[in-house]
Amino acid sequence: MLEDGFSDSAIFTPEQVLENRGRVAIFIDGSNLFYAALQLGLEIDYTKLLCRLTAGSRLLRAFFYTGVDRTNEKQQGFLLWMRRNGYRVIAKDLVQLPDGSKKANLDVEIAVDMMALVHAYDTAILVSGDGDLAYAVDAVSYRGARVEVVSLRSMTSDSLINVADRYIDLDQIKEEIQKNAKHNGSYRNFPGIRTIDPQTSSRKRIEG
Repeated sequence: MLEDGFSDSAIFTPEQVLENRGRVAIFIDGSNLFYAALQLGLEIDYTKLLCRLTAGSRLLRAFFYTGVDRTNEKQQGFLLWMRRNGYRVIAKDLVQLPDGSKKANLDVEIAVDMMALVHAYDTAILVSGDGDLAYAVDAVSYRGARVEVVSLRSMTSDSLINVADRYIDLDQIKEEIQKNAKHNGSYRNFPGIRTIDPQTSSRKRIEG
């Protein structure tokens, strides 16, 4: 028996403390994840991703934020699959920029949802490297929740890592979330297609 009244069996390892996550809520920046996967040459299995992020903890909800082109049938099919397979899709219409590209910024939506649900979860898992979300992460932490950030290190702001309780480099878990060639339990792409941009559903082939 230790002097403070706790037995040796009550001492937890650092790994056990980190995994004591309670109820988790997942917030995925779809566009940020897409470009991270593109850099890694990774085709994501979204079923595996959900399981890896939850890691046996009790899931409150998994949010997937993305810009949408409502005339793009392929993208709508992808998002329908996501909705039917464990994700709550938060969509925002794409806006065309002066250079001809299209974009939808969902940082505000992510921040608002993290704050609105803060008392419903114990751990927030943010899949994004966007430093604009650092203030929201810090605010969530001050309200008693733990925050884990998952993203590609080269695309992640130091300010975001500094306010997170735990950081996971996407490169370190890519083998756990990549799609198998004959895996049927996830959203399927056509042969030779590496990944799909959730904002435009445009197919990107990676040369190698």
